[in-house]
Amino acid sequence: MTNPMKLADTPIAVEGRLEGCRVALFSGNYNYIRDGANQALNRLVAYLEKAGARVRVYSPTTKHPAFEPAGHLVSVRSVALPGRGEYRLATGLHRRIKDDIRSFDPHLVHLSAPDILGSKALAWTKAELHVPVVASLHTRFETYLEYYRLGMLRGWMDRHLAHFYGRCDYVLVPNQQIQREMTTDCSDPRIRVWGRGIDRDLFNPERRSNIWRQQMGYADEDVVLMFFGRLVLEKGTGRFAEIIQQLRRRGIRTRPLIVGHGPARDRLAQDLPNANFTGHLEAEELARAVASADILVNPSRSEAFGNVNLEAMASGLTVVAADCASSRNLIVSGQDGWLCDTEDSALCAREIEVLINSAARRRALGKAAVRKASRYHWDRILDEVVDIYEAALDGAEFGTPGQGVLVADDQLSRYADVANAPIRNNK
Repeated sequence: MTNPMKLADTPIAVEGRLEGCRVALFSGNYNYIRDGANQALNRLVAYLEKAGARVRVYSPTTKHPAFEPAGHLVSVRSVALPGRGEYRLATGLHRRIKDDIRSFDPHLVHLSAPDILGSKALAWTKAELHVPVVASLHTRFETYLEYYRLGMLRGWMDRHLAHFYGRCDYVLVPNQQIQREMTTDCSDPRIRVWGRGIDRDLFNPERRSNIWRQQMGYADEDVVLMFFGRLVLEKGTGRFAEIIQQLRRRGIRTRPLIVGHGPARDRLAQDLPNANFTGHLEAEELARAVASADILVNPSRSEAFGNVNLEAMASGLTVVAADCASSRNLIVSGQDGWLCDTEDSALCAREIEVLINSAARRRALGKAAVRKASRYHWDRILDEVVDIYEAALDGAEFGTPGQGVLVADDQLSRYADVANAPIRNNK
């Protein structure tokens, strides 16, 4: 049985493809700053268009975006985010955007962030469009609060997230750890895993360059510790500096390589005055820098998937990452990487010292990491999203749009009291 809300206009999926499907996608940052979340979304949109779908993307924009977008991008009204002016915050779903969406007449709505734009789009879709809503989880926003001294908002944030995801027909989460958090029954078909892939032509051990290392001031025998990602507090820049300082107290001479750019750069440069900062790198330059390091130190606990971990693994590095859900999904500690309590910088430094002093162990972990990363194929992963779109459009097997996902009792407790949120449990 097809979705009765769109019976006369439901696209026909041919061999797993969505020929003629119209998708409205909402994003808080689709292309004005490059990050792992919007790279995944742009890959998805390009894949959907290749499959015959039409995709219209609604997002804040800037005059100088980081890259050209996939799909048709519609700019929404936004303001600079206080304290983080490089980011834009959509101010709502205004009349011009609603008229544009009505004219586009989407078969399916995809929400990529629980921000003002996503929340308004969710409520309006349920009230007026009556089409399936698929949400994808890209970031653990609840973890951001501690970095900006906003812990008093944690209860509100947890209730908001539970309310938001609980009203969607499907929720795509990046790994099984988060899937288990969100449901008591991992067979619940409305909470699906949408992982990430790796471009192995770009990220691989052959990109390592001793010439580049020498140009950056490293000797062949130096063990280069790397931070890789946007330089923002929530990525753990402060913890990284503490770990490096602990290593130096232990007599380890190290000049860290910091790949990325962001507002926390100046503070990081003060804490680590001899660090090598590459700034923002892309494509082959980025892949060469990553492969030319030896150990990735990733203290971030805000990652939903951990793209930098996967890219470093594919490049043959030993990855030392925070022991959290996203890292545990990728890494078996001691086999293809190393997990540590990055909140304890002294303990983490001791574990890194062991790896610095054992080239054989680093080689073994790096080789295993390359094998692990080779399992992550973009086409296969994106095709699974198309399958979920088909199931959402059909709506027959698992109920009609608007039913909402099943959210586990332990998730409800983690997100505090959500008695007034329209979320069902399975008791």
